[in-house]
Amino acid sequence: MQKLFIAAILLLLPTWAFAQTPATLAQISNSGVLRVCTPGDYRPFSFLEDDGNYEGLDVDLMQNLADTLDAKLQFVKTSWADLMDDFTAGKCDVGAGGISVTLARQKQAWFSAPYMINGKTPITLCTNVDKYQSIADINQPDVRVIYNPGGSNETFATTQLADADLTEYEDNIGIFQQVADGKADVFVTETAEALVQSQRNPKLCAVKPDQPLKYGEMGFLLPVGDTQFKLYVDQWLHLLKASGGYARLASQWIPQ
Repeated sequence: MQKLFIAAILLLLPTWAFAQTPATLAQISNSGVLRVCTPGDYRPFSFLEDDGNYEGLDVDLMQNLADTLDAKLQFVKTSWADLMDDFTAGKCDVGAGGISVTLARQKQAWFSAPYMINGKTPITLCTNVDKYQSIADINQPDVRVIYNPGGSNETFATTQLADADLTEYEDNIGIFQQVADGKADVFVTETAEALVQSQRNPKLCAVKPDQPLKYGEMGFLLPVGDTQFKLYVDQWLHLLKASGGYARLASQWIPQ
């Protein structure tokens, strides 16, 4: 009877459950390298310095993950526009660097458990904070909204702020200076980045960072179908948070 029951359960399982899945853990073990795709232009998560080294919260997190795997950490430079193509082409094992969890990305890759809630927050000149309190305030023809292409910031701008005067700006690093110089009125990005950039430039202020315009989560891109690797990454993240290690790392990068 027990054998018949097990057989019936197996018949109900989807065919993908028996498909061969990527063996990412074995690949990392054999190569001794954890490859991480990152744009490297997004403080406080991943930023490529002039000396060729990366710094940021996600950089520290990926180093911690690599240490648990006895692997060397290797970053693979990408852009927000090319991130998903590079990841799905197998150029790396993990995607990191402040990646928002979106349904569009979920169609092409798996995500780790989210490690941060990080919604969309406007950043503007401090003298203009009262003018741009809501989507309705910003979504006006006379409001100059700037956005960087290839990620969730572009999607938010083109869908939620379509009536504003939109300008695409390629340089995610220099985009804040455009706002500071008065060449754009508003840039909408993740709360953590808005807070960091407002600290770096006293002319800029994040608008109601405790009440973001849109809820958002951040996670790490993982290969589709590799259940073992996803379970490993999720358990690593869970233990890091439970031990207080995540909070210690985050406190070094995320303004409170």
